[in-house]
Amino acid sequence: MGLSPSKRVDAALRRAPAFAASCDAAFDRCLADAQRAFPGVRRYQLADAAANIHSELRRTLPLVRRWVPSPPPRTRVDAALRAAGLEGEGELSRAQFGEFAAELFREAVLAGALEAALVRAPAAAAGIVGVGLVARAAPGVVGRVIAVYAAGVATAVYLSLG
Repeated sequence: MGLSPSKRVDAALRRAPAFAASCDAAFDRCLADAQRAFPGVRRYQLADAAANIHSELRRTLPLVRRWVPSPPPRTRVDAALRAAGLEGEGELSRAQFGEFAAELFREAVLAGALEAALVRAPAAAAGIVGVGLVARAAPGVVGRVIAVYAAGVATAVYLSLG
């Protein structure tokens, strides 16, 4: 399938002009909210900044519209800060903020896609088993049909990530 889902989402985010524009707008808004008292975004501003980015991306970027229905919660914001290696920073520069946002939304998209796949697959598998029982199909046939369906769901989700 080529790139891993994580790299595929990361590339899609980073090459989207809307993502860069929303990060810049959120960064500038954080500076304005703090009355330019700091040269960067402070940690306490990150959750609001993430909500601002989400609001903008939800309108302009299909990847976020489909897989991230609500702004990332504070726990995900903190996890993204750690994953980006920025937890020790008192404030984030524009470049650091962009890295943080890419990490945050990449993980949010992947989590949303995984959740959607996990919600769809069990219900469909139960339906396939029910049809197999009614049709008196051999268990091996039902198992293969479920495997093919699961592979199809995984492929559909993967292809939608880029």
